[in-house]
Amino acid sequence: MYEWRKLTAKQRQELLVWRKRRSHSWHSPPHRPSLSTSFHLTAACYEHQPYLGHSGERMASFAEALLDTLSLIGAKVMVWCVLPNHYHALIETTDVLAVLADLGRLHGRTSHAWNGEEETRGRKVWFRAAERAMRSDRHYWATMNYVLHNPVHHGYVARWEEWPFSSAGEYLERVGREAAKRAWMEYPVLDYGKGWDDAGL
Repeated sequence: MYEWRKLTAKQRQELLVWRKRRSHSWHSPPHRPSLSTSFHLTAACYEHQPYLGHSGERMASFAEALLDTLSLIGAKVMVWCVLPNHYHALIETTDVLAVLADLGRLHGRTSHAWNGEEETRGRKVWFRAAERAMRSDRHYWATMNYVLHNPVHHGYVARWEEWPFSSAGEYLERVGREAAKRAWMEYPVLDYGKGWDDAGL
């Protein structure tokens, strides 16, 4: 399994450089987003096995494919995070069903590729993808904090920006640490998502 904590300082820096070089722009909403088109997407590997985290290269490749998939279908990605056995994204889209269909195809392609690499044909790699519509401004901003905080929540890093497979670095550069801290205090995560990461979703 891919382990960030076991990487040398040089390897960590190389991955952070990769993120900056290949990062998709972080979209700061210029106005209140339409909650009817805002969704939290999440998907987990089957039985929460770390198939995604087989290597840093795999995680980097999947992160890029995920962002490309969402971009090609016209979804605006607000924040995102890829972990060894699941991922999250807060997006804006007018056709979430089309987004889920494209994610299903991405899951199919990656399952086939990874099972070929590991000689495990027939292995079930993904559980499913699911969406949750934002119900309020508070729900929206708490979700943003939840997605960015996920690598810290799972103990991979101590600070958001240390995890290379997320938009945290771009978010902090864009809004500034003081604004990010205010948003964290005003819209705390608390028990947000409790049980999701341990029960498939």
